[in-house]
Formats: sequence, C-alpha cells, structure tokens
Amino acid sequence: MDASTIGLVAFGLVIVLLALRVPIAFVLAGVATVGTFLIYAFRSGSFTPERAINPTSSMVVNSFFELIHSYDLSMIPLFVALGNIAYHTGITTRIYDAANVWLRGVPGGVSVASLMGCAGFSAISGSSIACASTMGRICVPEMLRLGYNPRLATASVAAGGTLGSLIPPSVLFILYGIFTETSISKLFLAGILPGLLTLLGYVIVVVWWTSRDPSAAPVDPRPVAKGDRLRAALSAWPALVLFTVIIGGIYGGLFTATEAAAISVVLTILIGFLERSLTLRSMWTAIRDSLIQTSAIFLIAACAKIFVSFVALTGAAGMVSQWVAGAGLSPIMLMVAISALYLFLGMFLDPVGIIVLTLPFVIPMVDSMGMDLIWFGVIVVKLLEIGLITPPVGLNVFVIGNVTGRGITVDQIFAGVMRFLAMDIVVLGILILVPTISTLIPNGL
Repeated sequence: MDASTIGLVAFGLVIVLLALRVPIAFVLAGVATVGTFLIYAFRSGSFTPERAINPTSSMVVNSFFELIHSYDLSMIPLFVALGNIAYHTGITTRIYDAANVWLRGVPGGVSVASLMGCAGFSAISGSSIACASTMGRICVPEMLRLGYNPRLATASVAAGGTLGSLIPPSVLFILYGIFTETSISKLFLAGILPGLLTLLGYVIVVVWWTSRDPSAAPVDPRPVAKGDRLRAALSAWPALVLFTVIIGGIYGGLFTATEAAAISVVLTILIGFLERSLTLRSMWTAIRDSLIQTSAIFLIAACAKIFVSFVALTGAAGMVSQWVAGAGLSPIMLMVAISALYLFLGMFLDPVGIIVLTLPFVIPMVDSMGMDLIWFGVIVVKLLEIGLITPPVGLNVFVIGNVTGRGITVDQIFAGVMRFLAMDIVVLGILILVPTISTLIPNGL
C-alpha cells in the first residue's frame, strides 16, 4: 500500500473520529501509530508485521520525547500558572473595573468595559475560555441588572473572550511556534496590533448597536464621585506592570518569552502576597488548576507530534503542496481556501485540535508560496479565534451560556454574536490584505 495513500486515508479517519467526539489526543496518536505500522509493514511489498514493530515504536517514543523536552514548551505551564494566580489575586479583572468607572454614564459603557476587561485579562492569562468564563461571571450579571439587552450583554463577553487567543501571551501562538519552528517572541509581538484592531472592531459593533437601539444598553445611573476615576485607574497598575514586563521585555530584547513568563509569575505572587489578596490556599488552588490544564495541553501536543512525524513519513503533505502548485492558485486564492477550511473546522473542533491537525498539511503549502510564517501564524490564530464564536459549536458561547444561566438560551447568544462575527470577517480580510499590521512590531526587533 502506498505511503501517501495511507496518509490521506488516515487524515480522513481522524476527521471521522473527531466528529464522533473521540478525544483528539487518542485519535492523533492512535491513527499515527497504526498508520506508521502499516507503512513499515508494507514496505517490502508484502505484509510483514514483524518488520514494523521496532521502527514504529521508535518513531512514537522519539516523537514524544522530542516534544516533551522542548525548551519552548516550558512557557505553557508558566503562562497558564500566571493566568490562574493573577485570577486568584483579582489582577485580571481590575482593567474591567477601571474601564467600568471611566465609562459610567456612556451608552453601552459596561459592554465596552467588558471588552476592555477581556483584553486586559487576555494580556495576562492567554486563555480564551478562561477569559470568557471569568468575565462572563462578572460582566453579564452587571449588564442584566442595568437592563441591557441579553443578546448584547452575553455576545459582547463571548466575543471579547476570543481576544485571549490573539493578544499575547497565547497558548496557540506557543504551539504554532513549536510546530513550525518560528520565533514565539515574534509571534507574541505580531499579535498585538491585530488584537487591538479586533478590540476596536468589537467596540464599533457595540457603539453601532446601541446607537441604533438605545434601549439595548441603558446608561448606568450611578454618579461617579470625585477621584473615583483616578483611584480606579491606579488600581489597575498590576495588570499594566505585567503586560509591560512581558511585551516590553521581549521587544526590548531584555529576556526571552520563557524568561518573561517566569518573571511575571514571580511578580504576580509577590503582588498577591503584598496586597494580601493571595493566600496559601488560593495559591495551591491556582497551582493545582495549572497542573491539570497543562497536562491536558501537553498530552495533546505530544500526540500531535507523533502525528506530525507520521505525516512526514507518508509524504502526503508534499503531495498536497505539489497539487496546489499544479493548480496554479494565487496566494490570495490559497488564503481564501485555507480560511474556508479553518472556518469550517472551527464549527466543530476546538482550537488546539484544529491547529495540531492542520499545520502539517498547510505549512508546506504556505512555505512553498514564500509567505511570511509569522504573518500566517496571526491569520491562523485569528481564524481559530473566530471559531470560538461560530455556530453550532462556538465554545465561548456555550461557556457564557453555562456561567450566566438566567434563562438565556444558547440560540439567543449566537443571535447576538452574529454582529461580532461579521466584524471578525472584516478584520480577517484586513489582516490578509495588509500583512504589515502583523509584521510591523516583530520586524522592529
């Protein structure tokens, strides 16, 4: 049996198993192991399984070992721990609190504040799901209490939560950097302007929505006392310090992304204990949650590495690249096709699963076209971000539905999200047509 045929059949089998909700780690490792075994077993022309045992086991063990011992992978537990510890100290929500005070009295002010709070949370945690869950518990009840339209209240937080994928630090950027061997520091820097552009787009949606329907966002009637705005702004200093350490340190060349993560974790712990907002009990809870989340990510990444080695062995990725070259697709047409693929997969799969499943096939195509892999990384993460609010399986929408309750259905949240989803498509088009937005800051290194 031809190796490339085995590779294409294996890819189709992976899609089917994932559609049946089999855990992605088991799917990737299982299919890759069986596929590798078949390739070596049929190598002599006839089926000789005894010849396939040693090379198959060697491939699996070496791939697993290589991934787990990657230095860049150490960033994931550090940034996950940073987000969890910052959450328990209350640092992640202070930007929302400050923005809420400053925008009090402005139509849709709480909704805009929730978007800014999501951006601030994202700049520390790097997790879209955690951002949507935390900000949903805080912002949605506040907006509903003020009489906001439930669609606007829930949709703005569901959409704002997606910023956790694009604004650095981002677990998706780390995984992309590891699997494509690109600079994670540059990927972090490349996500800044696209993240801010997305935030601006979401704010425009809220302003447009409330201008057309003022009843959707009643003005908060509470007065702002003298000095409240200054005190609120000053209270957000820990979040600003951490963001400055991470981005400023990387951009200034003071330390690597891994070192920035480690320093930020230490700073967060010190701030928490000095302000007495972090206890030993809450710190243990944050560490325990970080271990659980990191273990899940590591397992998926290690199994994905096995799958990448299998794809390389089949030569299927090269065959797909040759087909694309033979089809004469222009770079724009290729990006349209890739975007359509990611948007389709985003309707059914989680972002980590999509990125580890598709990169072995799409990176050779993009590389053969001479495209900038840093820019392409931003496009991929943006597409994965869109998938978080795309029906029928928009994870952020279901997260908001679970944490808010109050009789708000998932269908109502999806109906509100459509406006933000339309803006996401506009922003995606801008990022594809104007690559400089993504490469301007990292090229300044």
